[in-house]
Amino acid sequence: MWRALLLARRGRVWVAPNPMVGAVIVKDGEIVGEGYHRRFGGPHAEIHALRKAGERAKGSTLYVTLEPCSHYGKTPPCVDAIRAAGVKKVVASIQDPNPQVNGEGFRILREAGIEVQTGVLEDEVRELNQQYLKKAATGWSWVTLKIAQSLDGRIASSTGDSRWISGPKSLRYAHLLRAIHEAVLVGSGTVHADDPLLNVRHVRGHNPVRVVLDSHFGIPSTCKLLNSPETAPTWVFGVKDAPEPDWAGRQNVEIFRCEPDEKGRVPVKTVLQLLSKLGVGSLMVEGGSRIWTSFLEAKVVDKLEVIVAPMIIGRGIDAIDDLEVMQLSDAIRLEPVSWRRIGQDLHIAARVSYNGEHP
Repeated sequence: MWRALLLARRGRVWVAPNPMVGAVIVKDGEIVGEGYHRRFGGPHAEIHALRKAGERAKGSTLYVTLEPCSHYGKTPPCVDAIRAAGVKKVVASIQDPNPQVNGEGFRILREAGIEVQTGVLEDEVRELNQQYLKKAATGWSWVTLKIAQSLDGRIASSTGDSRWISGPKSLRYAHLLRAIHEAVLVGSGTVHADDPLLNVRHVRGHNPVRVVLDSHFGIPSTCKLLNSPETAPTWVFGVKDAPEPDWAGRQNVEIFRCEPDEKGRVPVKTVLQLLSKLGVGSLMVEGGSRIWTSFLEAKVVDKLEVIVAPMIIGRGIDAIDDLEVMQLSDAIRLEPVSWRRIGQDLHIAARVSYNGEHP
């Protein structure tokens, strides 16, 4: 199963919204076939492994990180191929919470006389596929906040200068994060200040949908997000009564209108609900400060990815605005937390906990 888990990781920048899955076929103590889900819409891990095993799959044990699918989607059901190959036993890490599967694959295999065992490396596989598992179980998109800041918590100087706080290795990691999320979101302030393209450049991987929160559709018509239709779709969210922008109708640009919140802004929860309905399984929020704060206030953040650069700025722009925390008992907790060094920077990754509960 460790081998299957390692194989599964290879698909991380290509398979979304599907999960990362690896499969290994063993017969008489020898690996006779293995594979992983390589790309969304392509054959699943089990199919790649069965093809490599060929006739040797008969009487074998299949190790797979996720319950084999039992429905027609982009590809036929994997359980049919497993039965036809004569596999004797299936060892799976976890059950697939997708309502189209959710135990049905295991039931079909058992009814076919195939032994099924579960729970092997369960925690590791859940960690690997936390984005997919949340969307499959709840229908809501997974939300990651990605922040690059100085040691004293600033994302820019008092003049707004922010390039570059983090080092080149951290920049590469930031692009990897883009590649493993289905959408990346910024506020209109970031578009005005940085004019980002929000694509994947420093690693190989798919470009995410670009999302902008722009209450009054005021981003400039010359910005890169509105003039790069070949890169990825750009979705701009504004309030219901905002005037129609002069860039409306641009190729691969779509406008969404929402009822404003009490501050006249686009409500974060409404945006997340719409993105979830549009099939976005994972969202990375790149900024800026007001946007990060809004997502934390809305209690919809699942994970923080923070790059801390070895510099002190002093007066500048804070990463997070006032959350109105008066008692430490009301602070947002991060657990569990991991950290490592990336070049000269410190990378901290943590799940977000609101009063002991995750979103």
